[in-house]
Amino acid sequence: MNRILFLILILAFISCNKDAENQKKLSEDKAAQNQQEHPIQKPLQLTLANANSLAELPLACLQIEYPNKLNQTLGGKENIGEPKELHPTFYGCFDWHSSVHGHWSLVKLLKTFPDLEKREEAINKLRQNISKDNIAIEVKYFEEKHNKSYERTYGWAWLLKLAEELHTWDDPIARELQQNLEPLTIMIVQKYIDFLPKLNYPIRVGEHTNTAFGLSFAWDYANTVNHQKLKESIEGKAKEFYQNDQNCPIGWEPSGYDFLSPCFEEIDLMRRILNKKEFDHWISAFMPQLKNKNYTIEVGKVSDRTDGKLVHLDGLNFSRAWVLYGLAKQYEDYAHLFSVANTHINYSLPNLVGDSYEGGHWLGSFAIYTLDINTK
Repeated sequence: MNRILFLILILAFISCNKDAENQKKLSEDKAAQNQQEHPIQKPLQLTLANANSLAELPLACLQIEYPNKLNQTLGGKENIGEPKELHPTFYGCFDWHSSVHGHWSLVKLLKTFPDLEKREEAINKLRQNISKDNIAIEVKYFEEKHNKSYERTYGWAWLLKLAEELHTWDDPIARELQQNLEPLTIMIVQKYIDFLPKLNYPIRVGEHTNTAFGLSFAWDYANTVNHQKLKESIEGKAKEFYQNDQNCPIGWEPSGYDFLSPCFEEIDLMRRILNKKEFDHWISAFMPQLKNKNYTIEVGKVSDRTDGKLVHLDGLNFSRAWVLYGLAKQYEDYAHLFSVANTHINYSLPNLVGDSYEGGHWLGSFAIYTLDINTK
């Protein structure tokens, strides 16, 4: 009787093993079929050729004063002035923040490609604009009673991204520009530290004031220069604002003027702040569909690129792509998202060079930042 029972157990064990092997083979076959039907594409990269093309955009506008959108609050007629008088560094490219990330664009391209075609022209313009005297006037502008919140937090974020890029560029030119910019950099860091404790609720929009975007770039700066107080301030607010978020309504996006995705920007911040285990738990509640190997999302479609608001959707395509690239590079489980990002870039990138000023004065920076993520 015992021998019969023993044989039955052996047969059951063998059967279970075969079932497990068959199940494993089916899973492998399914994965191989899925890979064949939906191959993981390589991410697009910044090359010298497209760097030379994209450099034309900031070079064409950094020292072009008009048209200009000052976004200025006037305390009196004494505050009225020409853009170049008010902002001798960041007066070009239509508005202050676009000028800031136009300067960042040239620094990034010069740093990445020492053989940039218009290297000397780019260096000359950077030196002319980011001078010690010019930055002193920019600082004075922020000190005015009515300008305390000027460019909060979008322009602040790009200023710190520019400062970070100079900090990590090993070149005498970078040291000169970094030193000149430093008083404004210190001021913006302090503005973040002073402002964040007062912000009780995040701003969840697809334009400039999006809190997650503003915190992401500030975090990068703080992490790069090891500014612990700023890092702690950002980490605390990120967790307070976003850690319990669930089921982000990505189906509601995009709004008609978006150049940032509220859902995706939150992911971009939290992947920086949380460790792998924490992030996996968080995103499983926030946007679990991103784990689906077949995930896709339609690109933002632009109906009129001469309309300064409608062309924002080209920016949305780039910012979505940089979030997906960042996520896929950090965690290989999301490598399938490279193809989604590539689709977004390929929709908007061909439109930039030679396009109207409404998009040309700023979109190059978005393209450069997106493509550079995969160049490192």
